[in-house]
Amino acid sequence: MKPRILYTKPSITDLEVSYSNDAAINGWGDRCYEYINRFEESFKKHLGVDYAIATSSCTGALHMGMAALGISPGDEVIMADTNWIATAAPIVHLGAKPVFVDILSDSWCLDPQLVEKAITPKTKAIIAVHLYGNLCDMHSLLEISTKYGIPLIEDSAEAIGSVYHGKSAGSMGSFGTFSFHGTKTITTGEGGMLVTNDKELYEKILTLSNHGRSRSQLKQFWPDVIGFKYKISNIQAAIGCAQMDRVDELINRKREVLNYYRQRLEKISGLRMNPEPSGTINGAWMPTVAFLPETGVTREILMAAFLAENIDARVFFWPLSSLPFFGNSGHQVSTLLSNYSINLPSYHDITKTELDRVIEVIKKLTI
Repeated sequence: MKPRILYTKPSITDLEVSYSNDAAINGWGDRCYEYINRFEESFKKHLGVDYAIATSSCTGALHMGMAALGISPGDEVIMADTNWIATAAPIVHLGAKPVFVDILSDSWCLDPQLVEKAITPKTKAIIAVHLYGNLCDMHSLLEISTKYGIPLIEDSAEAIGSVYHGKSAGSMGSFGTFSFHGTKTITTGEGGMLVTNDKELYEKILTLSNHGRSRSQLKQFWPDVIGFKYKISNIQAAIGCAQMDRVDELINRKREVLNYYRQRLEKISGLRMNPEPSGTINGAWMPTVAFLPETGVTREILMAAFLAENIDARVFFWPLSSLPFFGNSGHQVSTLLSNYSINLPSYHDITKTELDRVIEVIKKLTI
């Protein structure tokens, strides 16, 4: 059997090992937040934002951010139907209702026209997820946000390195969130980051992130509100610091992989890949092929073909509204893409030989 090709794995070097080793040996007592503070500072600088809070996950960052916005039972939050449940779960945990709208067929992200149609007096936020590194139409979504006075949240879990007309993904909304799961371009194993330019919102979230203890509170162990425990550890942050020291290298390599696929697959009729409209940069977290239905190349055919060649691949996200507990009513574009698309292997040290093996599987299906 041919050697297995994984769909993703992190890039860990001696630098990450060195930093994490230092944190494990010395990162205690008055140094217990040293790497966390450094990680937040480097991330702020990279994105060009004013405030950052490192968290245990992107999901936790979303949970705290929406809680700080006052989202509560009876409220509605609009989001794209094509997403992982991690974006919807915090809405449900807060007692609110996720309202799913369909996606655009070119970007695979939130359709602004459908967002505006879905707004009701109960709408308290809109979440723009930059899917697989693809960028939402932020111009239109920000206009809607301003017009209706509804906060726009950027779930940029998959979009480190993505840039929209000069602005980094995650830096444009009321707040943005990022994931450092082991599959992501930047990793801490598990972890996340919340960023914002809103000082008042930052202070609220910072208090919530520390069990509700305000940093202005002089009493020891005196919480001002009931908060959360979504902190990242100093050791995880140490790995994150090393990754941020290499951030341009890591993003550029992901873009190289996506471009290699694109250049060799772009002439295949009925196949589309991650878009990169004029004025944008796609961070290229997860190269994806989407086939038109008339090709007959379905998700099941793709998965079977990759399995036969000992190659891992990921299915395109299922429409959240197709899940029984959300109503079982998938939208048209979201459903079509899910049925005819797949994510391709794209780890940093994937070789040309391995990339060519993946490409050959796709080409054989389209001859």
